Parts: sequence; C-alpha cells; structure tokens
Amino acid sequence: MTMADQTNETKDNIAKKRKLMGKRRRRKFFRLVFMVTLIGLCISAILFIGLGAYNVGSHFFNEVQTMYQDYNDRKTARQGSPNPRFDGYTNILILGVDEGATDAEGNAEPSADTILVLSFSNDTGRSRIISIPRNTWVIPAGASAGRLGNMYQFGGANLMVRQVSQLLGISIHQYIVIDMKTFADLIDVLGGIDIYVEENMDYEDPESDLSIHLEQGYQHLDGYESQKYLRFKGEKLGDVGRVQRQQKFIKALYEKILQLETIPKLPSIAEIFQHRMETSAELFDSAHLANVLRKMNSEPPTTTMLPGVEDDQGVWEPNYAAIDAKINELFPNSE
Repeated sequence: MTMADQTNETKDNIAKKRKLMGKRRRRKFFRLVFMVTLIGLCISAILFIGLGAYNVGSHFFNEVQTMYQDYNDRKTARQGSPNPRFDGYTNILILGVDEGATDAEGNAEPSADTILVLSFSNDTGRSRIISIPRNTWVIPAGASAGRLGNMYQFGGANLMVRQVSQLLGISIHQYIVIDMKTFADLIDVLGGIDIYVEENMDYEDPESDLSIHLEQGYQHLDGYESQKYLRFKGEKLGDVGRVQRQQKFIKALYEKILQLETIPKLPSIAEIFQHRMETSAELFDSAHLANVLRKMNSEPPTTTMLPGVEDDQGVWEPNYAAIDAKINELFPNSE
C-alpha cells in the first residue's frame, strides 16, 4: 500500500469516527431533551394532582371546620356556660321518659319519670350517680314554677339540661333520653336483671295504662318487669323509695354490663343506642365517650339522692345548702 493510500484510509477513519461521535452526541442530546421533557411532565402532573388534592383537601377541611363550628354552637347552646371545674369529668343527664296520660284532645303529655346524672372521672373511670326525684320543685327562668319531671313536655331535653345544671350547679356535657319500651328492650338484650324486690308491689293506673304486680323476694326481671319495678311508688317512702330502687337497679345493671357475657351483645346494644335513643352525642363526642366507657372502673358507682324533703303534696323541696355541700364532696378539685 502506497503512502497516499494510507493517508486516504486514515482520513476515512477519522471521518467515520467523527460521524460516529456526532451521532452519539445527538443521541445524548435527544436523550437529555427527552428526560428533561419527561421530568417536566412528571413535575407538572405532580403539581396538578397536588393542586387538585389541595383543593379537595381544602374543601374537605372547610366542610369539617364548618361542621365542627356548628357542633360547638349546638354544644354551647345545650350546656350554657361550661364550668372549667368539671373539665375532668363527663357528666351525662339520663332521662327515662313516660308518655304519660293524655289531655282533653287526646294528645300524650310526656314527662321525665326517671332523672339522674351519671358522672365519670375522665382519669380514673370512677363513676357517680345523682338521682333527682321527678317531683323536685324548680323555677325555670321566664316560666312558671313546677315539678321538674313535667318540664320535659314544655322544652324537651334541652330545657331539662338547663334546669338540672342550674339545680346542681354543675356542667352537663351530654344527655340521653330513653322511653320505657326501648329501656325494656335493652334489658332484654342484656338477658334481664337479678334483683331483690323489697315488698309486694301492686298498683293500677288505667289512665296511664300502668299495671304493676311483683312479688317480694329475689326475682329475675325481664325488661317489662324491670320498668314496673322502677316506676312503682310505695306508700311508705314515696319518691325516696322509688329513687332508692332506681339506684339499686342501676348498680345491678352496671355490674351486668361489665360481665364477659355482655361482649357478644354489644352490637345489639349499639344498635339500640344509635337508632332508638335521643342523645346529644355527635360525631365529635363519640371518640371521647368511647374512651371514657373503655376506662369504666369495675368499682360500683357512688350513688346519692338530691338533698331535700318531701312535703304533704308529694313535692320534693330541694335543700340548696345541702346540695352545694354534696356537690363539693362528689366533685373535689382533684381526684
């Protein structure tokens, strides 16, 4: 091979290498452009999705915030001015409502036949029950004085909350209203209650469609019989005897609920609470109440009756000085 041929071959090789390197540079350039474009598209997509998620999340947050504000407004309206002294407790007003007799037009006149406050200590789970006679004399603001149980027909649970809160000088955080039929069904779901009936109970009230006949002694009461036991008012102790029976029954019910055999019945109990009771508890209360109930103390609740005296008309006259002393005893500053 001549010198000229070698020179030409070298030039051709250099040209080929340059051409190959050019292709490689173009490929790298196009790869870079493609990657930049892809990354740009990904960032755009992420920003678009993020913006959409932000808009959805912001809308959801605003909805929840509005719901929570409405809930707080309703809660404030129910409670009035909450006393920070009772922040460590959950106080629940429980009303057992009776349809009662009918008026001249045939309309039922419901009344609160059972009135009690169930209070839990949020820290210890210890509970206390304050029973209030239905014939307790109260003077509502801007209304005529009367028996507490009858106030239910004029203002429902909200009026009862305000009256009980004023009467006891405590904050009422929630309320539960249960009628006699629902109460009887709840006791039946639990399998009935074993209790000692203190005396032969015989009472007839056709006007209220009430017929009570229970024998003295240890009895296993179903739901229907349980409500009769609680509603009976004997001649000896009157409302005092009724409240004492209510307190004894509640302790037996409390012990029943804490038994292991109750666990499989919880769905049925929850169904009754959700659909057949009137309650102030809402979405934002549920977690708190569930946590309180989870920590329920196995110790039976402390029970007390509203201090006062029954006059010859069957009216329970509150002793306000004794009430203040009892509340200070039940709700010390720290527990």
